Amino acid sequence: MIVSVVQVGNSRGIRLPKSVLQKLNIEDKVEMIINDNELVIKSAVKKTRQGWNEAFAAMSEKKEDKLLLPENIDDSDFEWVW
Repeated sequence: MIVSVVQVGNSRGIRLPKSVLQKLNIEDKVEMIINDNELVIKSAVKKTRQGWNEAFAAMSEKKEDKLLLPENIDDSDFEWVW
């Protein structure tokens, strides 16, 4: 897709079509990556659970990953109300 570079104040920018913004789930911010002679623009929206693996590993190293509730909860006296 070819788009024009336009004047934006003292800078220059590109306009992204609405269909592209919707398809890539882009709202207010994007991530720009420069690789050699190319510019990559990605949605800055974090994916659900992004970074959880690293957080769990750090918790394990610090011994902060203990259960907060007992493994077996006696709910035999509990009566569900529908």
